[in-house]
Amino acid sequence: MPFRRMAVIAGSLLLVLGISGSARAGDPEAEASAMQVLDAFMTAFNARDVDAFEATLNFPHYRIASGGVSVLERAGTRPDLFARFLDATAGWDRSAWKRRDIIHSGPSKVHVDTGFIRYRADGSVLSEFDSLYIVTKQGDRWGIKARSSFAP
Repeated sequence: MPFRRMAVIAGSLLLVLGISGSARAGDPEAEASAMQVLDAFMTAFNARDVDAFEATLNFPHYRIASGGVSVLERAGTRPDLFARFLDATAGWDRSAWKRRDIIHSGPSKVHVDTGFIRYRADGSVLSEFDSLYIVTKQGDRWGIKARSSFAP
């Protein structure tokens, strides 16, 4: 009898954990703000506009990619950002989100599982990558605090 009781308790726990694990309670206002930031990020990136790009970030900003971590301590420290990117990414014309799925959200932070596509000028696909974006609220401002990507 003790074994059966333990099995019922264990099964009940698994059911409760499974249900609570699949249901994602979030913060709709934070999620909308995060998506607006990601929209602005992609627009600025495609425009190769360093100031607008940096306006979408919260500092210090972290990027985990290519086997390392790069840190932007503040705006204005990488005026050559797009020149360096273009030198390293031959054929790139623009990028677009393939997907943006919110994993977790709260009043001051949103985790977004993303996929993006890099395109050539003729519209053909250059490359595709998965990444994780962490969008945070610092003071009254939303921005991208960190990105972890499989892109080089």
